[in-house]
Amino acid sequence: MKPVAQAPDSRTLVPSRIERRKAHTRKKLVDAARVMLATDTAAQASIQEITDAADVGFGSFYNHFSSKNELFTAAVDDVLEELGELLDQLSVDVEDPALAFAQSVRLTLRVCRSRPQISAVLVRHGMSYVDSTRGLSPRALRDIQAGVASGRFTITEPRLARSAVAGAVLATLHLSLTDPGLVDDTACDQLAEQLLRMLGVPPEEAHALANTPLPAADPPVHG
Repeated sequence: MKPVAQAPDSRTLVPSRIERRKAHTRKKLVDAARVMLATDTAAQASIQEITDAADVGFGSFYNHFSSKNELFTAAVDDVLEELGELLDQLSVDVEDPALAFAQSVRLTLRVCRSRPQISAVLVRHGMSYVDSTRGLSPRALRDIQAGVASGRFTITEPRLARSAVAGAVLATLHLSLTDPGLVDDTACDQLAEQLLRMLGVPPEEAHALANTPLPAADPPVHG
């Protein structure tokens, strides 16, 4: 006789109360760190100030992080991955890598404009993560490499192109924070068009690609 398959123990599938509490405490610490990164108060903050802002006990800090630097690194990683996952949800697969690149740039700028905290963290700390393996950077490199492989982009070094794209996007996000009226949807599309031209797409085609209807509605505004 075949042995009867047993249902997995529910205790192995559902986090315990202690695990949920620990995850909640870690999230509160990371959320507090994100606010400090966005407001440029992270460097001066003490661990006591961080735990006060997170509304957790001082001793609980070391249950999750060995130092402030580890916490703030985790907070930036959290921002990058949140943005990358959100863009993955908003985007759709398209055959043309040039169109995929244009959509990614336009959606990135729109998402960041609607989420000032994310935008501020990227502006202040994003350049240090240009070659990160998480978040936007690997996705941007993937799109650029696909464009080169297909012959749509004429640049010879995708990593340098990624740096140029990152610099342009971060500078535009900086303007969106300091002069919000200057960076509207039209400005986002114009930047995508200019970046396509930099990568080797002919001007008229770059303009058309940067004005193609986006695959999803703009995301809701968050702090």
